[in-house]
Parts: sequence; C-alpha cells; structure tokens
Amino acid sequence: MVNTERILENFKAMVALDSPSLDERLVCEYIKRYLADLGITCTEDNAGEAIHGTTGNLYAFVDGEVPAAPLVFSAHTDTVEPSHGKTAIVHEDGTITSDGTTVLGSDDLAGVVAILEAITQIKENNLPHRPLELLFTVCEESHCGGVSFFDFDSLKSKQAYVFDMDGDVGSAASSAPTILTYQVHFHGKAAHAGFDADNGIHAIKAAAKAVTLIPCGNIDRGVTANVGIISGGKATNVVPDLCTITGEIRSFDNSKVQEKLQQVLDICKACAEEIGATVESSHEIAVTAFNTPDDTEVVQRFKACCKELGMSGDTYPTFGGSDNNVLAAHGVEGIVVATAMNNCHSVTEFTSLKGLTDAAELALKLMLSKD
Repeated sequence: MVNTERILENFKAMVALDSPSLDERLVCEYIKRYLADLGITCTEDNAGEAIHGTTGNLYAFVDGEVPAAPLVFSAHTDTVEPSHGKTAIVHEDGTITSDGTTVLGSDDLAGVVAILEAITQIKENNLPHRPLELLFTVCEESHCGGVSFFDFDSLKSKQAYVFDMDGDVGSAASSAPTILTYQVHFHGKAAHAGFDADNGIHAIKAAAKAVTLIPCGNIDRGVTANVGIISGGKATNVVPDLCTITGEIRSFDNSKVQEKLQQVLDICKACAEEIGATVESSHEIAVTAFNTPDDTEVVQRFKACCKELGMSGDTYPTFGGSDNNVLAAHGVEGIVVATAMNNCHSVTEFTSLKGLTDAAELALKLMLSKD
C-alpha cells in the first residue's frame, strides 16, 4: 500500500538537510510542514532550550476511529558526525549510500520516513485506525538528551514502537542495558621535568597503570566496559599534575553496573596511592535498562503484524541505548524496531529502497492494528 517513490523522495530530501545533534532545526521544520499538509498539528517542546540546541522534540496526536488504546511511534531526527553536506546516492541494485565522506543518516531518518509514509497512507485513504501519537526526538545520539526533557505527563500511550534499530525489517530489540559513564581525575604534583622531577607526582603514570588494570570489553555475563578517553599534561618539561580518564559500563542488570564501577574506582585509587597521587570521580546514568518480554501485548502485536507481512518477527537484546530506554523509565512499554539501517555511525552506512519500503509497510500495519 505504501508509495515507494514518495518514500525515496522524502528520504533523499531529509538526508540533504544537515541535522547533527543539537542542530536538528532543518529536519524538524521539514516534518512540521509535512504533517501540516496532512492536516496534523505538530507541536515543539522546550527541550532545545534545556539542552542548548536549536530545536525541541516534535509531538503530534492523531485521533482515531478504532476503539483501541493509543500507540506512540517514535524516531529521532539527529545524526552523528561527519554529517554536513550529506547526500543519498541510489545505486542500481537499490542500495542507498552517502558519497563516502559523511554518514548517510539512515540512523534515524529511515525511521522518520517510515512513520511519515504510514501516516500519509492513513490520511490519503481515510483508513480507520486507533489513536496515534507521533514523537520525533532530538539529540538521541547524545545519550537520549532530547527525549529526557519531554513532558511524559502529556503522553496518552502506554505502548511504543521506536523505529531506530539496525538490521532487517521485521526484527526488533526487546531489551537494552543501563549505560553508565564515568570520569576519574588523578591529581599529582607538578614539577620541572629536568631540574626537579623527583619532587613531582606523575598523574599520567598513575592513570596509565590504572587503565591497564581496568577490565574492558565483555567483562562479565551481560556486561561490557570501556575506557574511551585519557587526557592530561601541559608540556614535555613538566611532570603532569592532572590526568583524566573517561569510560563507560553497560549492563542489563543495574546492580552490576554499580558493582563494576566500584571495581574501577578501587583500581584507580590503588594506582594513585602507590605514587602519592589522589583521585576524585564522578559518574552519571545515561539511560536505564529495559526489558520487554515476548508475551507482552506490544511484542505480540509486533509479531502478528510481521507474520502478516511475511517478516520474521524476531526479538533480541541489544547493547545499544535508544529513546525506548527513556520511554520505559516513564512507564511506556515498547520495543526498538529495525528499519534496515546498516553500518551505522560510519561513512559506510547504507540502507536500501526495499528496506525503507518494508519499514513503512510495517509501521502502517502496526498503526492499523485493532488489538
């Protein structure tokens, strides 16, 4: 039922608009105009002000005739860098890529296009449907910074489909981890490296030793960890008095995140004390884990719609965070639906015309469901 030509036109048009995190204004204005042409009023919240961005989250309520509980359909409008000057190149086999110097932006414009095409079909063909809520968020790539400021008291739905997952259409992520980020500052003592080195306390040495001892990778069942940044020092002739390491821990078990963080802090403290340095630390929970079991209504509906479309309906865990983590934390049960985006967060990112079409068909099928 969906219009493949329109899907491609919308996708190419939005890809051509720069929309890095904190500067999604062009794509958001495109969505506003598009929905307005369908007779749908789209409102913008003040998340942009809160996160110092150029625009807020977009929300629209579409009343329905089918007496069923409302559903929210969501996708994010920002892309990772490098993103300026993107263009969508359609190849003969239907694959769509960038020119190789930027990301494509199918993460998550593929999700945006799918939702827009589905709601367009409903409006054009006067298709009876349940009440629907559309939520297009900003700054998702920065640990869901935009949706965190959305007014969830205004949301009517208790179930969600977040169109923001890589892989084949017809699959979805039903669980995702808590993501904790931390910083540890090693404080030493500055001294001249040539004349007075023995009186210095080398902060970088303490931090470097700690990094070699901090477990990284798959460190436990359902737990990953990484030290991603180390920075310190002012000049080659100065014993560095400050060095900072920044890392993250992910786990499907919230208690495991805190346990592993304490291990990191204990290692850092011990390495600092060996040479007379001190440490101070800070951390924050970027998103909290969610788990949506297969026997829940939101998953069963997804599987039923996939079966009707000849899709797998597979659900699985993911180690990536998404806006669905935040929705779940506010009592909205949902899953993260695959939209045929591939090699995300790289200049080799690609999707396909068939994938975009399939995602739109699935979105439409879910919107028209009566259960």
